Amino acid sequence: GGEPMIAKELPALAAALKQLGYHLTIETAATVAPAGIACDLASLSPKLANSLPDERLPASWREKHAALRWQPDVVKAWLAGYGYQLKFVVSSEADVTEIESLLAQLGMVIPRAKILLMPEGTTVETLRARAGWLGELCKARGYRYAPRLHVELYGNKRGT
Repeated sequence: GGEPMIAKELPALAAALKQLGYHLTIETAATVAPAGIACDLASLSPKLANSLPDERLPASWREKHAALRWQPDVVKAWLAGYGYQLKFVVSSEADVTEIESLLAQLGMVIPRAKILLMPEGTTVETLRARAGWLGELCKARGYRYAPRLHVELYGNKRGT
């Protein structure tokens, strides 16, 4: 969890790992520009409106999240400079409408096979309830379906 691109040491670590011959995938919310970081696959996971933090957090934090969760210029910088995939967590068909609207804002042709839709859920029951319609939607529109295997195997536990 968290946003790796805010770690000051990440560019040096990525460069060192790349020099050792490692394949580097960086999963990011795409709110921080890549700035030339060593990366083979950018796994961009912009947050949708459904990701708003709950009321336990201060209103200022919620407002900041809402204002910063979608950064089209940052997303374009990642897409232009790296191999990429876009991953979105989906809880309803309204989320898919939002995804398609956000992608249209980029003004770029993004192959549908580079877009992964993952059902939102922390229980096997919720995931399975969403899997059917989301899987069918992915097939119909050419998106990739991304299961939450860690929840299926281990439940909603940290560190899995």
